Amino acid sequence: MSTPYARATQAAPPHPSHARLVVRFLAAAMAAVALSFGGLAVAQEGALRVALEPPVRLDPAFASSDAEIAVVNAVYDYLVDVDVDNLVQPRLAAAWQIDESGLRYTFELREGVTFHDGRPLTAEDVVWTFDRLRDADLGVPTADLYANVAAIEATAPLEVTFTLHEVNPFFLYDLSDNHALVLPAGSDAADTVFVGTGPFVVESYAVGDRMRLRANPDYFEAGKPGVAAVEFLFFSDQVAGVDALRGGQVDLVMRMPTPLFLTLQGQPGIDTVAVPTNGFDLVRLRADRAPGDDPRVQQALKLATDPTGIIEVVTFGYGAATNHGPIGPLYGRYHLETLRPPARDVERARALLAEAGYPDGLDLVLHTPDSGDRPALASVLQDQWAAAGIRLRIEVEPESVYYGEDGWLEVDLGITGWGSRPVPSFYLDVMVACGAVWNEAHFCDPEVDELIAFAKTTLDDDARTDAYHRIQEILLDRGPFVIPYFFPQFGAISDRFDGFAMKAFPGRTDLAAITLR
Repeated sequence: MSTPYARATQAAPPHPSHARLVVRFLAAAMAAVALSFGGLAVAQEGALRVALEPPVRLDPAFASSDAEIAVVNAVYDYLVDVDVDNLVQPRLAAAWQIDESGLRYTFELREGVTFHDGRPLTAEDVVWTFDRLRDADLGVPTADLYANVAAIEATAPLEVTFTLHEVNPFFLYDLSDNHALVLPAGSDAADTVFVGTGPFVVESYAVGDRMRLRANPDYFEAGKPGVAAVEFLFFSDQVAGVDALRGGQVDLVMRMPTPLFLTLQGQPGIDTVAVPTNGFDLVRLRADRAPGDDPRVQQALKLATDPTGIIEVVTFGYGAATNHGPIGPLYGRYHLETLRPPARDVERARALLAEAGYPDGLDLVLHTPDSGDRPALASVLQDQWAAAGIRLRIEVEPESVYYGEDGWLEVDLGITGWGSRPVPSFYLDVMVACGAVWNEAHFCDPEVDELIAFAKTTLDDDARTDAYHRIQEILLDRGPFVIPYFFPQFGAISDRFDGFAMKAFPGRTDLAAITLR
């Protein structure tokens, strides 16, 4: 059954005043009920076989690809999570309070939760995990994200208190970052030893081939996991993964190029879903060295691009329009809907290149991972930009290689797939701000930095909206980004299963909620 755009998994973020409620969701009572039935409410049977790209790093602090997040999300738990409607929900935290200053967050942990090796979860495990995630000396990508945390304390055996330097209305969302999975305190081999509190326990792992996990009989959430086992089968070729689903060798595929998704429409025995997201394919030329350090070259790339044509050819109409910035329409009022890129103007692009010292055009190498629609996007850009004298040689690499050694941060011209996140501040903090950990364009604009800092600390949502709008205007005017579309995420699952609700970032999908029919 095909269900394109079945649901919007990214609603506009809640008004900041909601984040300051003294008690959220009445979660303690809910957690007590869930805990009393944990691991007993469902008869687990069958195995769910999931096709993924081969993971490279499975230490949660360093995992980045969708496949890596999918694996660690099955083994570990977050302190708080974000559901398909973009609302913060309790996970290891049963409840929390925020003091009147907005600087102190106190979390009550669930009682009776144990790690897979039998150790009980304590506040010290949470403190150790987040101290590690904010330790810049370890090279973790979350160090900047948690730089605003002044202290983390175990204020009781099952109570953790975070104290911030400055108010952050999105701090609960920050705590649900992909990397923020709780490990046992002192873990020193998280890339090879997988001990979590999550719904599945690792039984075996053949690197590059497969990983088998069994249901955690002591899991604290009622009715989960819904299957007796999960098996991740690793495919370097996305076509092979989809063919395996079609042939019955796997049961679930998440993330695939649009043409592959279209071939599954109406396929007997397979249910498909398309989820709109704020994910995007970013095309960027490094702004810190020639030729990208000349704003005229950056503008020429934008003027040589026809996003409408790309949406039709590459995404078959599934993509959503952009203003070449990372704040999309699924963020509601934060997206500046009236701002649009200038119409394609090949002659003006040629003239700008000539003014910048390139009268005969440019020869560039465009690097791209082999996943999703990125190779197709590279081919269309090659054709579109050629008309403006920008000659591209395309280098396609396996996704695990492209991101594996951080080479994507060094190349002059590249395409990067940015997964959907629940709030805009993520992209601004890690992709746009001067010196940000994943600022692959090496872009730096003091005015943008001031606006970023203001937007993530003000409690005035109107002022925050104005700041986000101004950031979008600046990035369109002088930013180094070409973002042709916000892409949907595609998934397909055998119709033998129920409970599949794919998230905008597919690796965060709750596999423990899936059951056999």
